Amino acid sequence: MISRLVSPRDILLLVAGAASMYLLSAWFLIPDRITVNTHFNQYPIALDHTTAKLSGRATTTVYTTRHATRTINQFRTATVTETVTETVAPEPTNSIDLAPVIPETTIIQHAPGWTVFRNLYMAHGTLYIVTSDREAFPQIRTMSSTGIAFKNNPDNIEDRDATPENMDFLTPEEAKDLWGPDFTIGETFNRIVSVEGSTWLFNDPRQFLHHYYHLVAELLFGAWAIWTGSFTESSYDTVFQYADVYSPPPKVDRMIFVHSDADGWRDSPGFDAYFLRAAFPSTTIEHAEDWQDRVTMSTTNTSHDDFYSATHQRAWHFPLVLLADRSGAFRGQSCGSRTQRTASEAWEAMITRGQLPGLAVGGWWSPIRKAVWKFAALRVGGPEAMILPMTQLPAPETIVITYISRQAGNRRKLIDEDHEGLVSALQELVDRKGQGWEFQLLEAEKMTKDSQVRAVSRSTIMLGVHGNGLTHLVLMPPSRLSTVIEIFYPEGFAHDYQWTTTALGMTHFSVWNDTYHSVFDKPSVHYPEGFQGTEIPVHGPTVAKLIEDRVEGRL
Repeated sequence: MISRLVSPRDILLLVAGAASMYLLSAWFLIPDRITVNTHFNQYPIALDHTTAKLSGRATTTVYTTRHATRTINQFRTATVTETVTETVAPEPTNSIDLAPVIPETTIIQHAPGWTVFRNLYMAHGTLYIVTSDREAFPQIRTMSSTGIAFKNNPDNIEDRDATPENMDFLTPEEAKDLWGPDFTIGETFNRIVSVEGSTWLFNDPRQFLHHYYHLVAELLFGAWAIWTGSFTESSYDTVFQYADVYSPPPKVDRMIFVHSDADGWRDSPGFDAYFLRAAFPSTTIEHAEDWQDRVTMSTTNTSHDDFYSATHQRAWHFPLVLLADRSGAFRGQSCGSRTQRTASEAWEAMITRGQLPGLAVGGWWSPIRKAVWKFAALRVGGPEAMILPMTQLPAPETIVITYISRQAGNRRKLIDEDHEGLVSALQELVDRKGQGWEFQLLEAEKMTKDSQVRAVSRSTIMLGVHGNGLTHLVLMPPSRLSTVIEIFYPEGFAHDYQWTTTALGMTHFSVWNDTYHSVFDKPSVHYPEGFQGTEIPVHGPTVAKLIEDRVEGRL
């Protein structure tokens, strides 16, 4: 059949043509080259928190599809499609409105009550974790709660458990359905607005915020511990080193008090506001009213046209956020069972993971302490040479004993005669020791806040009745002899200042009139009759002897 259609002459011509084509391509061969179309698509995948960098930024893996035209020779071309994998810095946060895939939520650090997220979302008051693997996240009850006030009854514990209205999970697909563009009305953008920078989101109830101790030595103390730990390399010698390896964590752009108005987090003496503004002078403070604005603006307004429906919402996107939750902290073993201090969960977690620089001397807290010192017009030098444990640091040139008096208050104060006896005993000790010893009696109601900070910044030994004034210990300079002596009604004890003192590497003693306990034989938590009263006894000579023994190295 073929022979009938193709003659011998045709076959000869076909062979000759093929040979000519081959010779021409060989003689006029053009070197291979690739022309890349500069238009290509990028498909970001979910951010992996293990790629987080110390700078506070992170990288993400991007699949890039490139279309290339390869010229083989003048007779032949080929189109090549290749996919390459690149690690790149994330796009600016405002590009989330164009993201084809909603970035997934990841956790940088977590301890009960303290969680540092990337890409956390909020809509109509609910915090959303966008993830394709919800099993990889801690229990919601250890991250968030209803934020209601604490009461001493079992029902309240259950009532504080978070509901789906407080925090919930969404898949990326569900998030896209809720917050993606509605093409039926011509939308081309995701309805997601980034709150750029870093945010500290405080979900604590108002009842604890207007106390100097609870705001500073719990909330800010714990927040700074986990914030610093989140951006510290675990390979550092975190126990002793500080000055040579510390790099600041990302600055805090805003703090949001979800359940407190502007007055709710301010204490009566005004030290809450003083400390917060001094330590974080550039940080914006938002309150419950501001949070409600965001809640309202994320809820679809269905009244202005019929195109919107309840399934289409606006979301706020927090690219980097610390969520602090008091109830969540009490779900942990350290706070819930051992210390009753919410900050202990953040602090212990960072210790366990080797993330706190200068642990032995509280070096991780130094930037906060120095910021407040500077605000009080103190001369502040460079980082302390914190390369030794506290016991090997130099002793201060002057032993400064600072007694914070509560005698002008209406509760938890000494018997008047015992107060006078304590002052006399301390003054006698200083007079006897002579040069290199100094005694300061602080009556806060008669002093400016700057002068209080300046006095505390010189203190070697701080003492006083259990109470808010002892929160000043967070501003004491680290030294070999740094000590806090806390006076309780006999048989009484609470962890507040003992735990904080120990967390900063200093020594703590609890005094019951003429006896005392160290951290090695600390009492159990107890609030006996008289704990809050105005008749607390103390034997001045016992306290003076305790101080002398401590300074002389006998304790």
